[in-house]
Amino acid sequence: MESSASGDGSSATTAAVAAAAAVASSSSGPSTSASAFSAGVSGGASATHYLAKRVLHGSAVQHVARGHFRSEHLWEIVLCKGTSLELVVVGEDGVLQSICEQSTFGIVKDVGVLDWRFKHFGIWPEIEGKEILVLLSDSGKLSLLYFCCQMHRFIPIGNIELSKPGNMRDQLGRILAIDHDSAWVAISAYEDAFAVVRVGRTQHVYGPNKEIVEKAKIVHAVYKTSDIRGTVWSMCFMRTRCSMDEYYPVVAMIINRKGSDANDLSMYALAANDGGIQYLSGYSEPGPLALEIAEIPQLDGFGLLFRAGDILIVDLRDPKDICCTIRISMTGSLVGEQISVEDSCRGLDVDDDVAACALLELRDSGNNIMMDDSYMAIDGADNPGSMKSRVICSWSWEPDAVRGQPRLIFCLDDGEFHILEFNWDTEGLKVLPERVHRGLPCKPLLWMDRGMIAGFVEMGDGMILHLEHGRLVHRSTVQNVGPILDLAIADYHGEKQDQLFSCCGMCPEGSLRVIRNGVNVEKLLRTEPIYQGVTGLWTLRMKKTDTYHSFLVLAFVEETRILSVGLSFKDISDAVGFQTEVCTLACGLIADGLLVQIHSKGVKLCLPTSYAHPEGATLTSPVCVDWYPDVTISVGAVGHDVVAVATSNPCCLYILRVRPLSSLQYELYETQHVQLQYEVSCISIPEEDLRLRTSSSAFGGDFRKRKGNNSAAEVDVRMFAVIGTHKPSVEVISLEPDEAFRLLSIGSISVNNALGAPVSGCIPENVRFVASERFYILAGLRNGMLLRFESGTSKDQYLPGSFYKESFAPSLNALLQLVAIRHIGITPVGLVPLHDSANSDIIVLSDRSWLLYASRHSLAYSSISFLPASHVTPVSSVDCPSGLLFVAENCLHLVEMVHGKRLNAQKFSVGGTPRKVLYHSDSRTLLVMRTGLTGASCSSDIVQIDPNNGILLSRFKCELGETAKCIQIAKIGSEQVLIVGTSKSTDRPMMPNGEAESIKGRLIVLSLDTLGSPHECSSFIPTSNLSSSSHTGSFPEIVGYANEDFSSNSMCSSPDDICYNQIQFEQIAGHLRSLTHVTFTGAVLAVYPYLDRYVLAAAGNTLSVFGFVNENPHRMKKYAVSRTRFTITCLKTYASQIAAGDCRDGVLFYSYHENLRKLELVYADPAQRLVGDVVLLDCETAVVSDRRGSISVLSCPGLEVSESPEKNLAVQCSFFMGEIAMSIQKAAFKYRLPIGDETDPVLESAYNCVVASTLLGSVFVMIPLTSEEHQLLQDVQERLSLHPLTAPILGNDHAEFRRRGIPSGVPSILDGDMLVQFLELTSEQQQTVLDDGSSVKAPHRSISVFQVMRMLERVHYALN
Repeated sequence: MESSASGDGSSATTAAVAAAAAVASSSSGPSTSASAFSAGVSGGASATHYLAKRVLHGSAVQHVARGHFRSEHLWEIVLCKGTSLELVVVGEDGVLQSICEQSTFGIVKDVGVLDWRFKHFGIWPEIEGKEILVLLSDSGKLSLLYFCCQMHRFIPIGNIELSKPGNMRDQLGRILAIDHDSAWVAISAYEDAFAVVRVGRTQHVYGPNKEIVEKAKIVHAVYKTSDIRGTVWSMCFMRTRCSMDEYYPVVAMIINRKGSDANDLSMYALAANDGGIQYLSGYSEPGPLALEIAEIPQLDGFGLLFRAGDILIVDLRDPKDICCTIRISMTGSLVGEQISVEDSCRGLDVDDDVAACALLELRDSGNNIMMDDSYMAIDGADNPGSMKSRVICSWSWEPDAVRGQPRLIFCLDDGEFHILEFNWDTEGLKVLPERVHRGLPCKPLLWMDRGMIAGFVEMGDGMILHLEHGRLVHRSTVQNVGPILDLAIADYHGEKQDQLFSCCGMCPEGSLRVIRNGVNVEKLLRTEPIYQGVTGLWTLRMKKTDTYHSFLVLAFVEETRILSVGLSFKDISDAVGFQTEVCTLACGLIADGLLVQIHSKGVKLCLPTSYAHPEGATLTSPVCVDWYPDVTISVGAVGHDVVAVATSNPCCLYILRVRPLSSLQYELYETQHVQLQYEVSCISIPEEDLRLRTSSSAFGGDFRKRKGNNSAAEVDVRMFAVIGTHKPSVEVISLEPDEAFRLLSIGSISVNNALGAPVSGCIPENVRFVASERFYILAGLRNGMLLRFESGTSKDQYLPGSFYKESFAPSLNALLQLVAIRHIGITPVGLVPLHDSANSDIIVLSDRSWLLYASRHSLAYSSISFLPASHVTPVSSVDCPSGLLFVAENCLHLVEMVHGKRLNAQKFSVGGTPRKVLYHSDSRTLLVMRTGLTGASCSSDIVQIDPNNGILLSRFKCELGETAKCIQIAKIGSEQVLIVGTSKSTDRPMMPNGEAESIKGRLIVLSLDTLGSPHECSSFIPTSNLSSSSHTGSFPEIVGYANEDFSSNSMCSSPDDICYNQIQFEQIAGHLRSLTHVTFTGAVLAVYPYLDRYVLAAAGNTLSVFGFVNENPHRMKKYAVSRTRFTITCLKTYASQIAAGDCRDGVLFYSYHENLRKLELVYADPAQRLVGDVVLLDCETAVVSDRRGSISVLSCPGLEVSESPEKNLAVQCSFFMGEIAMSIQKAAFKYRLPIGDETDPVLESAYNCVVASTLLGSVFVMIPLTSEEHQLLQDVQERLSLHPLTAPILGNDHAEFRRRGIPSGVPSILDGDMLVQFLELTSEQQQTVLDDGSSVKAPHRSISVFQVMRMLERVHYALN
C-alpha cells in the first residue's frame, strides 16, 4: 500500500548503537520482500558495497561558542566536536540539554561568533535578531552559518574561499579571531600565512509586487600576506590609538619564528593607503614561553599575554611602543594560596619551554590536519610527568560584566580555577586575583550567563559549575565517552539487549560505559506480569491547574479500574464513580472536579468523593450522571467543556456538554447530532482552550503577530476536534456550541490498490493536533505508517482561515496537504503527548516506541530505549514529576524520560585507563584490561566485572613494572582460558618509525573456569508485592522500590546525572589463576585464538603460533614463527585465515601449514597504512582502520590477478571518517522491518556489518548493500551533496572529503549521514532533490521517492 504523496520523514538518528547481536528466532521465516542489505546474506559471500552511518556522534568537545543563535532572547552554546556540531542550552538547574546535532562533513578547526543582531534591521529577515556562527575548517573556507528554526539545524549563508584544498600547513585555516564590531575576521595558517577578511551583507532586492528579485548575500574582501615566516600560536584584534585612516584593523599575534627557541608578540595591521598587511612592531620579554594573547574587554589597548607559569598585562595602546605593566605569577602558588601580582616583569628567569611545546602539540592533536607521527600518543604512558610550570590550558571572559570591571576565569593544567578581576581607576589598572575551585583541568572553558561555567575535560566527563559567593559549585556533569579505546558487543541470545560495552577515557578519568541505543529512560518500577488484556491507559488530574496527576485509569476487555497515582498505587474505583464492569473507550477531565468516562453503552459524568481525592465531594458515594445513545459507541474523546462520541451503525457523531443544575448536581446534554457518510475511527480534542488565546507559548512563536492583532487583542479561534475516518481521511470539525456542525478542513489519504492491499490499513488509528512553529496534524495509521498534514495559511495568520470565527472565515474548507509520510512500524500507530500543551513532544507507539519531536521540521523521531509497549501515558507525582507508565510484557513499567541526558550511557569508574574489554558469555560478565593504576602492588591488571552493577568479581595483577597490552578468550579442549600479552617495561613498545623497542614481554594463560558469576538480580527490576489478577476485581496496593545496590541512578535525578558506580574492590570473590606463561623479546601487543587449538601472539615484529600439548593449558609449545618489517599491533582470524596489522605496512594475510609447521605470507597491503584495528569478515575480506581517519575494505584478488608476484590485496572500497577508529568489530543485526503491505512482515538479517568506535567518542556502523542498492543511493547522495538544504555546511566538496587519502579508482563507501538528510525533507523537497539531475555525473535516470524512502527507512529502522 502506498500513499499518493509518498514522502517524508526526518531521522533524528541520535541512537548510541543499534542492536548489534544477531539473535536466532524460530519464528523467523524466509524473506518474501525485496532484499534489503542482502549482500551479506548470500551464502557467506562478502559484500563489495557498504553504507557507513554514524549512530553516535562524538562527545569530545574541542571548541565552544556562545551566542543568540535561535532568538535574540535566548543564550545557546555550540559544541564543536571534530566532524559534528551540537547546539545546547543550560537550564536553570545547570543541566546541559541538547537541542540539535548535525554532521559537518569536514573537520572544524576553530569557531567564532558574529554579532549582527542590532545592525541593519530589515536587511535580511531570515537572520534578523540572530548571531552568526563562524567556522574555520579543512575545507579552506570561512563558513558563516545561521540557525534555521524551520529545518532545526544550521544553514550556511556564505562560504568565503581562503585556500584550496585547505588542508596544508601553509594554507589559511587554523586559527580565527573576530573583532569587537563583528566586521573583521582574522585567519592564520599553521605557519607563514595570515589574512584579514572584511565581512558584510547586502539586503534582499524586492520587485514591484514585493517579490524577491535578488536574494541577500554575504560580501567580503580578503587581504592576505605570506610574510609571517613562523608558526602562529595565537592572535586577537586590538583596539589601539592608531588612526583608522592609517592602520585598521590591528592584530596582535604570538609567533614562533623559524629557528627561534622563544615566541614573540608581533603587531600587524592593514594599511589604509595600499590595502596591504604591514608589520608594526614586536615584543619579546625574557622569561617563560609565551603561549597566547587576548584582548581585555572594556579596556581598549590592554592585552593579556599568557605564558608558561605567568601572565603579563601588556599595554598595546601604541602598537609601536609595547610595554608590560603587571606580571601575575603562578609558578609558586600552592592550593589555598593567592597567586601573586607584581608591578614589574623585568629580570625574570628564563624557563624551560618543553612543557609549552607539549601543550601546543596537545592543543592541536585533536584537529591536526596533517595527523603526523604523533598518533602514537594514545598508546603511551598513562601518567606523563608533571610539567615544571603551571600552564593556563583554558580561559573565558565573563559575559555582560560590570562596566569597567571585566573578569576572567582560567584553568591551570593542575586543575586549579582562578578569577582575575580588572579595575581601572585614577591610579591605573589593578588586578584582583582569586582562587575559586580545584578539580580536573578543562579545555575548553566557557563562562555563561547566570554565573554558570562549563568546563570540558579532554579525556573525561566535563562539568557545569556555578559561581556562588566566590566559589565554584558543581551543578551537573557533561558526559564524554571519548576516547573509546575498545568496545565489546554482547550476544545475549534473544534477551532483548541492545547495549555496547566500551572502554572510555584515560587515567584518572578512565571508565567503563554501557552505551544503549535510543532516548534514555530511567527504569523506576516494574510490577508483576498480571496485566493481560489492557486496552487503554490514561492519567487524569482533579483540576486543570493541578501540577500532578491524581488518577490512573486502566481499561481491560471487560473491566475498568482506577488507581491513585504515586509510587504506592491503590484501587479507588468505587470512590471515583466510573462503571467498572465495562471497557472504557476514553476518559478525561471535562471541568474542574468532573471526570467523564466513555464506554460502548454510554457516557458517564462523575464527581469523585473525598476518599478518592482530598478536594472531592464530602459524600459517601460519588455523584454520577449518565447519557445513553440508541446505538453502540465506537470511539470518543473528552475536551474542555465538551465530549465527542461516534457510533458505527449508523455513522453518527454526537457532541455533548455539561451544565450544573444545583449544588453537586449536573446534566450531560446533547448539543449536536449529525450523521456522517463514513465511520469515525478516532477523535482527538486539543487539551488547551484555543478560543481566547492571548499567549504565544503553546505555538512556539508569536501567535498575536501571526494573527495580525495588537498585543492586547484576543485570538478568537473556533473550538475544534480532529477526527479520522474510514474514507480514509483526516478531518477538522468545529465544536462551537452556537454553530451548526461544520467541517473546517480535510486531508484525504489516497490508497494505491494496484497490489490488492486492504483499504483498512490506511484508516487512522490515532490523530493529534500539534501547534509549533506552524500548526500541523499527525495521523497514525493501522498499517504502521505515520503521516503529517499541513494547511496553507496567509502570512498574517497562524491557523487556516476557517479556524477563526469572524474576520478570517473563508467560504470554502481548507484542504490539508500530506507533506510527510513514514513507515514507523508494522502495527497500528498510537500517539501519546508527553504533556497537555499543543507543542508537546509525542510518544509514538507501534511495534517499537519512538519519541517524536514536535517542534522539528517534517517528521523527526528517535527510538526510546525500552521494550515494545502496547500503551503508555505520562504520569506526574510528587515522587516522580516527569514519569511515564508503559504497558509491556503484561507489566506496568514506571520510567522517567531523561530529556537533558545527551548520552544514553551508564558509567562505571574503573580507576586507571581501561584498554580492552571482552564479554564472557558463559558467566555474563566483562573482562577488562586496565593500565595506569596508582597502587603500589601493580600498575596494570585484568578484572572481571558484573555489567549490571559494576561490582568487581575477580582480578589478576601483573607483576610490578609490567603492563598488560592485550587480552583474548580462547578455548583449549573443554577449558576456556584468557590469553594475556604484556610488556615488561612502562616505556613505549615501539619507536616513532614503527620499529619495535628492545624490551621484554610475556604471554600469560589464565584460567576462566573459576570465574565468579553475578548475582541473579537486575538493576532494573525492583521488588513489588503486587500479585493479584486484574480480572479478579481486587487491586491491592502496588509498592515498588528502586534497588539502590544495583541502580546507578537515583530516582527522578537530575537529567544529566551520570549513571556511575565506583568499582568496589572489597567485594572481590576470587582471583584469576595463572596456568603458564612464556617470555618474549618484545612487548606482546596482540594475541588471538586460532582454529580452536592454537594461539597467535605478536611480540614486536614477530608473529608466533603456539599450541597446547595434549590440550593441556599448562603445557604451551611454539610451532612456527614469522617476522614482519615493523611492529604488529593487532591480530584477527577467520577459519584458517590470519590477518596481522603492521603499524606501517598495513594488513598482512598469513596462512599456517600445520603439516609443515610454517607461517606463510599470502597477501600484503597494497599501500603503507598506519593500522588502527582490523577485522576479518570472511577468509578473503578484511576491514581495516588507519590512524589517519579512514576505514577500508580489502579482499583477496581474483584468479586473474593472483599470479602477480606482489600478491597484494585489492582495496574494494574506502571511507574517510575524519576520526581515528581504534576498535572495529564484526556484528550482525536482526530486526523487524516496517515494510509495505504487499508482503507479510518478516524478520531479515544483515550479516557482516562492522561497528567502529573512535577517539572522539563516535560510533560508526557499516551495512552491506547490493550493487543495485548502492547505485540507487549513490545517485541520491550526489544530489543531496549539492542541494542547498543538505550540502555540506562548510562549503567543501563532499566527495573529496569522504575520499581523502583514498587511491584514485577505489569506490567510496556511501555516507549514511548525508543520505539520512533525505528523511528530514518534506515530500515536495524530496521530489525536487530527485528531479535535479544536474548534480549526477552519470546519465540522469528517474528515481522514485517511495523507493528511496523505503530503503532509507530500513537503514534508519535497523540502526535505531
